[in-house]
Amino acid sequence: MRKAYFPFIVVLLALFFSACHTKEPKLEDQKTSTQEGLYFGQEPPSLTAELFAPGIVSVEGRYEYAVSFSPDLKEMYFSGEREGEVQSVFFSALDDTAWTQPEKASFTGGEKSNEFEAFVTNGGDKLYFAAYDSIFSDEHIWYVNRLGDKWSEAVELDSPINDDLVFYPNAAENGDLYYTSISQGKMYYAPNQDGRFPEVREVGIDFGVHGFISPTQDFLLVDGRKENDETKDKDIHVCFRKEDGSWSTPINLGPGVNSDYTETCPSLTPDGKYLFFSRYNEEGGVSNIYWVNAEVIDRVRPADLNKLSS
Repeated sequence: MRKAYFPFIVVLLALFFSACHTKEPKLEDQKTSTQEGLYFGQEPPSLTAELFAPGIVSVEGRYEYAVSFSPDLKEMYFSGEREGEVQSVFFSALDDTAWTQPEKASFTGGEKSNEFEAFVTNGGDKLYFAAYDSIFSDEHIWYVNRLGDKWSEAVELDSPINDDLVFYPNAAENGDLYYTSISQGKMYYAPNQDGRFPEVREVGIDFGVHGFISPTQDFLLVDGRKENDETKDKDIHVCFRKEDGSWSTPINLGPGVNSDYTETCPSLTPDGKYLFFSRYNEEGGVSNIYWVNAEVIDRVRPADLNKLSS
């Protein structure tokens, strides 16, 4: 969530936010970094969140948020923007042993000026993202299909989802698509019906803005204002699904994840090992990307809410 969106999301919480478009950036066209191995060679975090890939992904003076990895963990997508620039999706790939330098990946080829919050599906064959030209007027969900080493031309999703202003798309392993309605200030989902989404339903959690569903839909990560806190500070919480299909009350993930700064845009890695999110702790209120061992989620899971089978 970039800064330009931030005041709007605060209001929602108070009341309720080229030619490259046909393919991934070619690896040979990118400079390789010195970061080798999975996750840019970063030492895996424990139960206390750590800054991710400083100077490469988390860059000074740029807002970064909304992380998604491909299922094989060899591609990373995240949103970024500097003050006065449009929102963009950045892309990096693990080329043999080294990650390519993150570069902008324009999926619509300029058809939409702002592209952000990309999500790669469980099968790795589709990537959803949000795009718009004019803020608060045409934020819709788009997608591209994988075609070998390329992405297809971008297509605006043909679904009642886009009858609304929406963002932050992500999907469960069965293809059910979750997102946030900007106009309603709450999360919705659309059941996957043979690759189409003809109906939308409320998730049933009137809390927070950016929601991220677990693969088996047994829990939902969401950012929201701290309990009994009237400031703008928000934390990452989790809601667990009960046996009757309803959700538990939001549970704060605690000091290992949250701080006195705002944390937003949670996401899980495809292997379920790590939780990524943004923290607005850089000077000037700029966000950086942090990660933490996903065990922090199970540590707050109530004893009577065991994991649901897939």
